[in-house]
Amino acid sequence: MRIVFAGTPAFAVPALRALLENPDWRPVAVLTQPDRGAGRGRKLRFGPIKQLAVDAGIDVLQPRSLKNEEARSELAGYRPDLLVTAAYGLLLPPEVLDMPAHGCWNLHASLLPRWRGASPINQAILAGDAESGISLMQMDVGLDTGPVILQRATSIGAEETAGELHDRLAEMAGETLGEGLKRLDEGSLPAAVPQDEALATHAPLIDKDDARLDWNRPAEELARMVRAYHPWPIAFGDIEGTTWRIHRARPGEGSARAGEVLSERGPDVLAVGCGRGVLEILELQGPGRRPVAARDWFNARRGRR
Repeated sequence: MRIVFAGTPAFAVPALRALLENPDWRPVAVLTQPDRGAGRGRKLRFGPIKQLAVDAGIDVLQPRSLKNEEARSELAGYRPDLLVTAAYGLLLPPEVLDMPAHGCWNLHASLLPRWRGASPINQAILAGDAESGISLMQMDVGLDTGPVILQRATSIGAEETAGELHDRLAEMAGETLGEGLKRLDEGSLPAAVPQDEALATHAPLIDKDDARLDWNRPAEELARMVRAYHPWPIAFGDIEGTTWRIHRARPGEGSARAGEVLSERGPDVLAVGCGRGVLEILELQGPGRRPVAARDWFNARRGRR
């Protein structure tokens, strides 16, 4: 089987590793987005997938788009039987979707048709979903709309952050891809099942402003925001006139004016009044500072008075 793998960020690494661990599945080429500048000097750096492919001695293709004939011709030169994508970040035009004999597979971090789009992990936590998972789907021209081949589900922990769930789902994606390829080899791959459009929900791109905490909202919602936006962009809110980034928090019982700081919860909890209940903040970060525990916040507060 001549496989081409397409991916860019760390989420795709376990899937590529799964292919590298089996000589029969070793990709003939890897597609990844062009190198981007990082740091103060904006020096170009390899992405996680490119670095893994280079270390493994696999050809790397980095077109800015697959809509031009030159890029598609270069890809066609590898004569792919199957193209597998995982968080690649570029749309595949119909000419590419039709290129491999077995079509194109995509590993998506949700239980499709729920949370199609760019931020499925974050949206699942924001919505208070009990579970998430990985969908291996046959790609079509729509955004995560193709029929589903395999799905694996997992419960979302009560305090699990988007970063923690991301890492678990990335490993699950590699396992799901391995299962799909094994069953394809054995001739036991199930028929792809069309998605129910009536159940579809959308997971849009996240903007930094999405992570702003409004103390008039229920504490339970704000606690989910803290988890959903960690490690990026990190939830933030105004406390006593200063904007703080909130790293760890939980919903608590009680009542106070929205935005009011309660002192009776003890030195290890910074409780802030919400529209319903209070948000108990355990770790936060001031402008230009390192993250600190609530106890350190109270100590600094006393020092200002």
